[in-house]
Amino acid sequence: MGDRMMTKMNTSRFHTLFPLGSHLCREPMPAMSELKGDMELLKKHGFNLIKLQENWMLDEPSEGACNFSRYEELIIHAAKLDLGVYLGLTCEQAPHWLYEKHPDCCMIGRDGRPILYEAPTTLPSDGKPGPCYDHPGAMSDHLRFISKLVEILGRFENVVVWNTWQEIGYWGEAVVGTSVCFCPHTLDSFRSWLATRYGDMDALNRAWNTRYPTWEAILPSRASRQSQAVDLNWQTFMDNVQIANVLKARAAAIRAADPLHRPVFAHKGGPVFASGQDWAYARCQDFLGSSCYPAWGCGHDWDDGHQRPFVREHALLTEAWSVAYAFDHIRSASPGQGHPGGAPIWAAEFQGGPISSGLHKGRVPSADDIRRWMLTAVGSGITAISFWVARSEIMAAEQNGFSLLDSTGDATPRLDEAGRIGRALNIHADLFAQSSLQPAKVGLLVSEANYQLCTHLAQGGDHLAYSTRGWWRLLWELNVLVDLINVDHDLDRAGEYPMLILPFPLALSEAVAGKLVGYVEAGGHLISEAAPGRINEEGFCNRGELSPTLAALFGVCQREFTMVREPEGGTRWSPPERTWGEYLEATLLEGVGALTGQRLQANVYLQTLDCRVGTEPVLRAGDAVAGVRRKVGRGSAWLLGTYIGHNGNAYRDTAIHAAVRALFVACGVAPEHNGRLIVRKRVTAGKEAWLFTNPTTERVVEPVNVAGCSQVVDLFGGEIVQVGDKVEVAVAPRDVRVLVVERERMVLDCSSRKSEGVSC
Repeated sequence: MGDRMMTKMNTSRFHTLFPLGSHLCREPMPAMSELKGDMELLKKHGFNLIKLQENWMLDEPSEGACNFSRYEELIIHAAKLDLGVYLGLTCEQAPHWLYEKHPDCCMIGRDGRPILYEAPTTLPSDGKPGPCYDHPGAMSDHLRFISKLVEILGRFENVVVWNTWQEIGYWGEAVVGTSVCFCPHTLDSFRSWLATRYGDMDALNRAWNTRYPTWEAILPSRASRQSQAVDLNWQTFMDNVQIANVLKARAAAIRAADPLHRPVFAHKGGPVFASGQDWAYARCQDFLGSSCYPAWGCGHDWDDGHQRPFVREHALLTEAWSVAYAFDHIRSASPGQGHPGGAPIWAAEFQGGPISSGLHKGRVPSADDIRRWMLTAVGSGITAISFWVARSEIMAAEQNGFSLLDSTGDATPRLDEAGRIGRALNIHADLFAQSSLQPAKVGLLVSEANYQLCTHLAQGGDHLAYSTRGWWRLLWELNVLVDLINVDHDLDRAGEYPMLILPFPLALSEAVAGKLVGYVEAGGHLISEAAPGRINEEGFCNRGELSPTLAALFGVCQREFTMVREPEGGTRWSPPERTWGEYLEATLLEGVGALTGQRLQANVYLQTLDCRVGTEPVLRAGDAVAGVRRKVGRGSAWLLGTYIGHNGNAYRDTAIHAAVRALFVACGVAPEHNGRLIVRKRVTAGKEAWLFTNPTTERVVEPVNVAGCSQVVDLFGGEIVQVGDKVEVAVAPRDVRVLVVERERMVLDCSSRKSEGVSC
């Protein structure tokens, strides 16, 4: 009770705030006086949260001898400042005694050799891959440690949230040169999962076209990854089940030990785009977060403008929309998808200073960078931000990097701006501290089976992720909010979306295909790229080179499926030809029927089709049909015989946007706003925040209809210019502006851009 009294903070008030925090320290720590001083600086700037990262190896160097005194001292000081504490666990950095006690708890690499690496510090990679927690002794000991930590540090009421895994994953290939874990315990767990999934050995052998005599005979390939059923299932298990089991065990241990029942989460280093694994992780604890380091890269090698030296304007735009895409993915994977009533969405590590790795120091973020990144993330639904890190890193590997504060000094423009934005968000915490993103109109489909198949094929994973990413950017630029929809988790509510898009759908089960048929029959509009279900979920080719169920839905059979050259003689993704005749020349597809007057670029492959009765062509490549629409029930099914998503970022052309816009019109989907500004909304009863992003290189001024609004204010107190029922919204180049409006019903002006041919 004494500790509770000494560390009392206003926890009820904290839970009404938008959490604005910063990582304070991990071992090895700077001086305690420096850390306490930095907490006071954060508080002064409007921060309400600090993050502490504990390290099992250092906190229990001998079995049973736990020492959390340094964390206790920091937590007590935070409470005096009315700061909440976000406490992160680092269980991959396990103590040496664990390996002595359980010699067989070492992970095993693909080559059958044990991983002997024991991380001496949190660098690199927070101790990954760590021991194998499928080992019952290692699992038990690490859960006992977690329970003890929660028992001791959980006495302090200003600990407001627990994080069970910092940047989820093992990262075996990057850290120790091999994927993991092939130990007997994990293999036994894999076989048990297979038995549950398939029911019995006969069913598995039928599905895999194999002759395994026993479960024990099943082994994943010890050669490189193969696109065969056993490896597809193995990687699905490791990515979605094995890690999820560890997450669930840690969350359960914390809940059992915490009398205050504080929320438990974990966070990713970043989304695995086009994969369904983040949906699995988001359901293992109360919510899921993600790291976000916008200036750690500048897009994909295939993107227009991806040439060194990078151009400033290209880099700033790429950083902005990449932040939006990443958090759209994370919120989509979360229960409620970031919409009202959904789970929290945390930016659990947010770049605060220059990227620093070895002797490679990145640019120091400006105040404009911090504002652009933070508000863009808010526009994708985040409910909390914790920066990495308060003061610059002391370890050589990340020397003097990542921080809001420099190595010395009490202020920087980036810290000032982060605090200013946080204070403004907390004036309207009722909007920003809870999931409140407006409902989406379009679903972009994600399939773990397709992800696994594509990533086991040469270039396949790149193409799947690239097409998905490109479709997202096209939708973003056309002002249509999109949710990513996992076919294994979300199809039962697909009817909430007027339109679903199926990008690069090489692998598809007939069960999923059947659900998509039901969606269309019930009034939905399905847009599929080429060759849906060319391969089934177990890695076998369907005869006819299409899913039988979807071939019937679209009313087609395939005529040809041929690689096509890139425009302008490009070689961004095209493999060198083995001999003459492998490629068609670069091809523009001409719209007919519902797409008359539109043009689309053929990318990667061109699929031509023969139509059955009731199917109408919408695209032609010369005399051949290369796209169709078929009305089914109350909806429609569209098959586009190439990969349109690639043009979201490569070989960009305004004609592509026009054609995609025409698709939306044909399917009854209207943009949020007809203009150059991109609009996102955070919505609660009677109050909304409108976030306007200017993706252009010039100042943009556009009118917004505010008829009936009782109040319109700029988030940062800027001037509001209102003429009648219109407010003129001016946004600087590559910037974001936020208006907070109050009334019962609000509609953005749709009249200013009717000339663009989009109805509202």
